[in-house]
Amino acid sequence: MPRRAVVIGAGLAGMLAAAALAGAADEVVVLDGDALPDGPDHRKGLPQGRHAHILMAGGLAAMEELVPGAGVRKRLLAAGAHELSLGRDMVALTPEGWFRRWRHEGPAVLACTRALLDWTVRDAVVTQAPVRVDVRPGTRVTGLLGGAGRVTGVRFHDGGGSGDGGDGGDGGTDRELTADFVVDASGRGSRVTHWLAALGVTGVRERTVDTGLVNATRLYRAPEGAGRFPVTMVQADPYAGRPGRSGMILPVEDGRWMVSLAGTRGAEPPDDADGFLRYAMELADPLVGRFIARAEPLTEVRISRSTHNHRRYLEKVRDWPEGLVVLGDALATYNPAYGQGMSVAALGARLLAEEVRRAGGGLGSAGLAARVQRGVVPWVDAAWLAAVGQDVWYPQTRGARPTPVDRLVTGYSRRLTKVSTGAYGAAAALWEVTSLLAPPARLFAPGTLLSVALGPLLPPLAGAPLTAAERSLLAP
Repeated sequence: MPRRAVVIGAGLAGMLAAAALAGAADEVVVLDGDALPDGPDHRKGLPQGRHAHILMAGGLAAMEELVPGAGVRKRLLAAGAHELSLGRDMVALTPEGWFRRWRHEGPAVLACTRALLDWTVRDAVVTQAPVRVDVRPGTRVTGLLGGAGRVTGVRFHDGGGSGDGGDGGDGGTDRELTADFVVDASGRGSRVTHWLAALGVTGVRERTVDTGLVNATRLYRAPEGAGRFPVTMVQADPYAGRPGRSGMILPVEDGRWMVSLAGTRGAEPPDDADGFLRYAMELADPLVGRFIARAEPLTEVRISRSTHNHRRYLEKVRDWPEGLVVLGDALATYNPAYGQGMSVAALGARLLAEEVRRAGGGLGSAGLAARVQRGVVPWVDAAWLAAVGQDVWYPQTRGARPTPVDRLVTGYSRRLTKVSTGAYGAAAALWEVTSLLAPPARLFAPGTLLSVALGPLLPPLAGAPLTAAERSLLAP
């Protein structure tokens, strides 16, 4: 019989999961409740889609492996994405001081709109997969087929491609689709815990840590002479005992800057133009505000509040059902300020592909789903600890307070960050871990520990390390 895989969600995690399964299935069906755009346009199913996203080097490498003939990186660069070095093309004020810009480049990141990234990946998977990948918009999954021991497909409501997420009363049809393997990559709104309970799989532990972060984003036309503009950010300070405020300028396609401001509960950024600029000027350093004061705004201010950290500990389910894997934001979501969610999703999809190959391409292989669900944990843990380890320090955070272990880890992390402002070796270790090119253990390697013990080799910078061309773009 033909082997069919079903993926719930046509976002980044879902399409990469489809690519991972395409080598083992005869058909991959991707179901999504949205009306998917036929091009790099925003869609409502991406709550953070209008805000700044950075694709880390580890995530990009995983994408390139999953869709080897598509050249995802080349496609994105051809469409106007910016490839920037963390060592040379980043201007960042941390709670421990300004990072330097080194002659050594460090890992690269890709900067573009989320709409361009999602469209590029979706098109690459559909056109380059070795089997048919059937993407069906306007299909809202309502449950799983099978039982506690094995998932055998999905129930869904087919709205006829309308993408309105209807409830069955919109003229659509309730259907069932059998499958040899199912991946839930439906994002923050996943109902997988309820679907599992309906099959008899209960007791899933979940945790939410919420700073109340609000994102406010506006697009600007990059000024004449901006050229190869760096990622520019003023980070929030979780350790100051007050709500956090941050700002970022991200160069994106079509000669634009994506400017995102963020504030935790009690310091939320406003949604009006005057307040947006004022908020940027009142950050720990007015750098972001001074750059955008001379830039031409292209859009209104867009607000998003879907920013909490939420994790489902599915790997702890004693008897995980065969034929089901949960990836991406359906498994764990992170405060988007830390920029690792997309890369963790890509690494999870790559692991799925690796485990399928080890199983000889058999989607029904015993224990395959459980091995994948457990295998993604190190990457999920790394991103979770990076986000929650800082978020617990904001005074209005809900769901967690600092523990003695948090205090110990934070002490080391702050020391490492401070040393990284003046020692290349420490900075390189930090880049590799935040780029998901190396596990957190890299931060405790002998060379890194020695750098931390010796302290910064260079004095702290008094201000932002800008070039003469960049400084000329600043408003007084």
